[in-house]
Amino acid sequence: LAAVGSNGSLVFLIISMFNGLSIGSNVLVARYRGRGDEDMISDVVHPSVAFAIFGGIFLVFFGSFIAPRLLLLMSVPADVLPLSTMYLRIYFLGVPFMLLYNFGASILRSKGDTKRPMWFLIISGALNVILNLIFVIGFKMSVAGVAIATVLSQALSAVLVIIALLKSNDATKLHFSKLGLDKQLTWEILKIGIPAGIQGCVFSISNTVIQSSINSFNSSTIVAGISAGGNIENF
Repeated sequence: LAAVGSNGSLVFLIISMFNGLSIGSNVLVARYRGRGDEDMISDVVHPSVAFAIFGGIFLVFFGSFIAPRLLLLMSVPADVLPLSTMYLRIYFLGVPFMLLYNFGASILRSKGDTKRPMWFLIISGALNVILNLIFVIGFKMSVAGVAIATVLSQALSAVLVIIALLKSNDATKLHFSKLGLDKQLTWEILKIGIPAGIQGCVFSISNTVIQSSINSFNSSTIVAGISAGGNIENF
């Protein structure tokens, strides 16, 4: 519990940033939809998905490299540091799926489809709970089981949202052959998404500072207790 909990504020920070970045796609698709510019809608969809894929792959490697350094900066208790590092490294494997879901869901929401992204998260959330029980209680996989369950549930949500885009019958339809990063449109997405991501991160950064202060007591029991309470608070 302490190993996973010590990552909580960092994970929340990552999620907040990516949620903000995806707003760039949401705004642009909605803008061109309002103008009735079908070609531009399609032009935004494909760089958005491509950015999610390439950005996610980069973060897998970067995250694996920086994970132990981030946790050391946060003064994670020494007795849980190896497990915390393992959890964060496995978690970063799911970042491409998280990005794909966030950007794909933002595209669906931009045309008023808010129900399917909700159901995709409900389904993946339920899978996460089930896999946690199987991996942790059944297979005794401890922290690795929790992280793997999270990655697999993120993968399911990404697959569901990509299938929805592939089956779209309008300009948001995804064509793998059109995937690519358009310099101008990618910049437009980031120009909107980065400030939104920073805005979402402000609260997360304060939580990270608080978590670091708690970790400095070097007590895994305290970290575990805060994690348990934090789960209820976040809910």
